[in-house]
Amino acid sequence: MTHKDIIKLASEVKQHIKQISPDEAEKTIQENDVIIFDVREDYEYQAGHLDKAKNLSWTEIEAKVVERLIPDKSTPIICYCAGGNRSALATNSLNKLGYENVVSLEGGITAWTNQNKEITTAEKTPEGQKAKRLGDFKIGNHQG
Repeated sequence: MTHKDIIKLASEVKQHIKQISPDEAEKTIQENDVIIFDVREDYEYQAGHLDKAKNLSWTEIEAKVVERLIPDKSTPIICYCAGGNRSALATNSLNKLGYENVVSLEGGITAWTNQNKEITTAEKTPEGQKAKRLGDFKIGNHQG
């Protein structure tokens, strides 16, 4: 799928999913037990990501890997990517898998950083990249 195809499909999908602003996302993260999926590729994630974000690419979500990690379909999930297109597709895929509380960060990490919100890098993460990916993670009562 080309970048142009992704943008076209994402624009269609955005009409059927819930998107939230960086301010809304920040408030949700601070006030709730939420899982954050960075649906970008590994190298993008390592360059900088939201704190506590798990790197699970859109293609991994399409392969239904997430159902093994998060069996509770009512789990609150925020998806983001670079600009909001892949996260819209990931949010749509999760909705189709039956997840009820999934939102996409509108404008992605670009909008997040443009509002001077904090990000971290894999190097700053003590447990390292592998632990942040598909390995063991626990957020509140949600364990993968």
